[in-house]
Amino acid sequence: METERGTTVIRTKILGTGSYLPPKVVTNADFEHLIDTTDQWIIDRTGIKERRIAEKGTWLSDIAIEASRSAIEMAKIDPKEIDLLILTTSTPDQPLPPTAIRVQERLGLKNGAAFDLQATCSGWLYGAALADQCIKTGFCRHALIIGAEIMTGVVDYSDRSTCILFGDGAGAVVLGRSEDESGFYSHHLYTAGQFMDVVEIAGPGVINPNTHENLEAKLHFVKMKGKELFKEAIPRLVSSSREALEVNHLTIEDISLYIPHQANLRIIEAVARRLSIPMEKVFINLDRVGNTGSASLPIAIDEINRQNNLKKGDWLLLATIGAGLTYGASVIKW
Repeated sequence: METERGTTVIRTKILGTGSYLPPKVVTNADFEHLIDTTDQWIIDRTGIKERRIAEKGTWLSDIAIEASRSAIEMAKIDPKEIDLLILTTSTPDQPLPPTAIRVQERLGLKNGAAFDLQATCSGWLYGAALADQCIKTGFCRHALIIGAEIMTGVVDYSDRSTCILFGDGAGAVVLGRSEDESGFYSHHLYTAGQFMDVVEIAGPGVINPNTHENLEAKLHFVKMKGKELFKEAIPRLVSSSREALEVNHLTIEDISLYIPHQANLRIIEAVARRLSIPMEKVFINLDRVGNTGSASLPIAIDEINRQNNLKKGDWLLLATIGAGLTYGASVIKW
C-alpha cells in the first residue's frame, strides 16, 4: 500500500510461487522415432529441445495441486485464508464441474469462490489481472491463481507441426495486498476474435458433437495455422508490451526481466528485437519445458523466484499470446 498525491493506492503483490513439472522427459530424439523430423529441425523452428509429459492416469487437478501446495507453503499463510481460487486451463479434468472446485476441496480451502477461466495460453495473466482487481476492491484478501495444462492429451502425434510444441505442467501464485510499492502496476489485455480459427480444438462441443465421425476427423486434437499465428503474434506482443511500459512511464532500460509466453523462440527473439530488449534480459525455459499453455508464465515466475534471480524493486514485464487470439502484458514491481 502506498500514497500518491494524498490518495491511498492499493497494490496486489505475489506472496508465494510454486510449480510442478512431470518427471517424464520427452526429447526431440524421441520424436525422430514417431514422425518425420529431426532434433535440429525442431530446434531451428521452435527452440525446443525437450518437454515434460504427464503419465497416463494423471489428472489436471493432480498437477495443479502440487504447484499450489508449493505456492501456499512459500506464502506462509493458512490455506483457509485463501478466499479466491482461479484455475486457468484448456485441458480440465472434465467439462463439469469446474476443475477448480476439485482443487479447492483437495487443498482444504473452505472459503470463497473457485472457478475455471479459459483464455487459452493467456489464461493465467487474465486470471491474475482479475484477482488483482478483486483484492484491490476488497472482494477477497488472498487469491490462488493456477495455470495448469496436460496439453499432451489433446495433441495428435501424427501431426509434426503441433505435437513437438507442447508439454505438460502447472504453475501457481498466491496474491495478497502489498504493504509497500511492490506488486502489479497495470494490465493490458486484448482479444482479436477475427483470428479465432488460427489455433483451435474444434470438438467435442455444441458445434461438433462427440460423434464417431468427428472423432475420426480428429476434431478433439489441437490444430494450428502456424504461419498465420507467427505473423500475428509478434506485433501483438510488441504493442501490448509497449503500452504497458508507456502507461507506467518506464523504458526498456528500467526493466530487469522480460517474461514472455514460452511458445516459440523465433517469436520471442523477433519481439525482443522490435522492443530493443537484449536477450540477456529475456527469460527462456521453453527449450526445457516446451509450450505449457496457460501454465507457461507461472512456471517461469516460480523458476525465476526460486533461483533468487530477483531483488526488491526490480521491474518485470510479462507478455502473453494465445488462441483466440488472446494477448496482453502486465508490469510488476518486485
